[in-house]
Amino acid sequence: MPFGAHMSIAGGMHHAFEEAKAAGCEALQVFTKSSNQWKAKTLGEEDLSLWHAAWARHPEWPVIAHDSYLINLASPDEALWRKSIDAFHHEVERCDLLRIPFLVMHPGAHMGAGEEAGMDRVALAFDEVCSRARASRTTILLETTAGQGTSLGWRFEHLRDILERVREPDRFGVCFDTCHVFAGGYDFRTWMGYDAVMAEFDRIVGIGRLRCFHLNDSRRELGSRVDRHENIGKGHLGREAFRLLVNDRRFRDLPMVLETPKEGEMDKVNLRLLRRLAGVRRGAKERS
Repeated sequence: MPFGAHMSIAGGMHHAFEEAKAAGCEALQVFTKSSNQWKAKTLGEEDLSLWHAAWARHPEWPVIAHDSYLINLASPDEALWRKSIDAFHHEVERCDLLRIPFLVMHPGAHMGAGEEAGMDRVALAFDEVCSRARASRTTILLETTAGQGTSLGWRFEHLRDILERVREPDRFGVCFDTCHVFAGGYDFRTWMGYDAVMAEFDRIVGIGRLRCFHLNDSRRELGSRVDRHENIGKGHLGREAFRLLVNDRRFRDLPMVLETPKEGEMDKVNLRLLRRLAGVRRGAKERS
């Protein structure tokens, strides 16, 4: 499995590749702009040239983008909803310029309007973006969420219902975030729990919809609906959940990307642990 991490784009997007290489990555996730600002610097010819040249040095790496945290396609507020649609369309355009095939996004928060109304808004927004970006080759990935506040996506049914509402479902996939799924109430810390959760995901959404994973342990307990990432094996999920996931042959070709705390060289530490766990089969003992 190609293991990687989310990397900073400070100083130029192309620098993310060398940072990822130094950490031991085989896959990369980036923002294509500041995640906490609406405005974005235009990607000029030099930006694109440097990016593509950097990627050409690692042509086998899967690369994923994540959209801005400000975007809320489920918002009942018309002004924010329209602003979010424009911003998300711009994110898709940037991915096309950078030739990034996948754009991960949080479905959004209904802000009190209710889940059904929120999902209707998300689907309408997606239909408009897909219509405006008719020639886009970017696949939009709905991310499972922890369910903080009024966020959608913490139940597998939310993802299914949004995908059933859009006009062009083939332009969409799913990103499975381990911390978020656990915080949403799905317990996959044992092999029986893991098999049950994956069977439920397959029944409701479909395993074939998965395009990537975010590998994050959780600082908060099962069903907390609080989004707090922790280093692998250091949170309430523990090592066994990750051992089960990274040894699941169904996902052997899908990128698995860390979004864990960045202090020190923790990306290196987490990646080494994941690779070690990938060699430990069910019933075997992990070497310390």
